[in-house]
Amino acid sequence: MEEISIKPYIHHAHYYETDQMGIIHHSNYIRWMEEARLDFMSQCGVPYKALEDMGIIIPVLSVSCQYRSMVHFDDCVEIRVKVVRYSGIKMELEYAFTNTKTGELTTTGTSAHCFLNREYRPMSLKKKFPEIDGRFRAMLTL
Repeated sequence: MEEISIKPYIHHAHYYETDQMGIIHHSNYIRWMEEARLDFMSQCGVPYKALEDMGIIIPVLSVSCQYRSMVHFDDCVEIRVKVVRYSGIKMELEYAFTNTKTGELTTTGTSAHCFLNREYRPMSLKKKFPEIDGRFRAMLTL
């Protein structure tokens, strides 16, 4: 399999994402994690839309976010995604948010997912889709 080079996802913070204090509302970080995850998967050659078209559904089992410093309107954050666990049935990702101007780590997070078929039953990608399984396994080393 060819070597995969992943670029971090960049999010430019919008005014509507702020709260009354002028900082990014905490709920938006979870959305940004999803944006970064979908971008990461596309860069790895497994775009989410293509997986859905194949009958693979990837629900979120859990999500967590740790806020280290504030992000404000008009800041840009670089979000790096890393696969930390993958079994063929479940996958866990880590996220690191860095302010592109200051280089400060602002936020970290994790999300856990599983793979289901169209009947919402767990599936093993290793058995059903070995090529896709190989791509996810390759992400473990990124």
